[in-house]
Amino acid sequence: MNYTFSPSPTVSVPVSGRSERFPVHRIYCVGRNYEEHAKEMGFTGREPPFFFLKPADAVVVADEGLTAPLPYPSLTANFHHEIELVVAIGQGGRNIRAEDAAQHIFGYAVGLDMTRRDLQGEMKKQGRPWSIGKGFDHSAPIGAITPAAQAGDIEQAALWLQVNGEDRQRSNVSQLIWNIGEIVQHLSQAWELQPGDLIYTGTPAGVAAVVRGDTLSAGVDGLCGIELKVV
Repeated sequence: MNYTFSPSPTVSVPVSGRSERFPVHRIYCVGRNYEEHAKEMGFTGREPPFFFLKPADAVVVADEGLTAPLPYPSLTANFHHEIELVVAIGQGGRNIRAEDAAQHIFGYAVGLDMTRRDLQGEMKKQGRPWSIGKGFDHSAPIGAITPAAQAGDIEQAALWLQVNGEDRQRSNVSQLIWNIGEIVQHLSQAWELQPGDLIYTGTPAGVAAVVRGDTLSAGVDGLCGIELKVV
């Protein structure tokens, strides 16, 4: 096939313990999916789940044992971290039942939903889309994907984020308002999920700003941790 210019390479994420990589199709994110984070953002309760997307090429791969550079984005003075469990879809589908979701999951990874909080806040005030605050370049750092069979009891896994060695966020996946199966069910009612989709499942309380020179370390029990330095 002829193109007007050479297509960009396929965005992909390493798979722990394997030579092949996981090709990324879409990135879905779940908003306000931990109660304490919802409260710190001014909301409470089990509101219906809602979603936003990031472009696939927003991925920043943070290889285990290495510190990946994370560029400080333009147009912001309030660049926030959000630690998240990421679900990697291996088998697509539409209208997937929550109890069947595990059959569609390839594995799990540690991810960060980086946010230009000042721009997001301004869009909220104006009733406009959040894309400029959430879907910018380098806004979706992620570690190697651990296949589901090797990930342990992910529904009870602790997750945490430190900045320069000090705790910022610490919680447990069991504290999700909408659990993994429910997230897959709701998403697959709105979109037909495809192999290669990544789902960032939400962040706990403790989101805060980082600046150039800060080192972010994040982990989820049973998965490959990540480390990044803001540059």
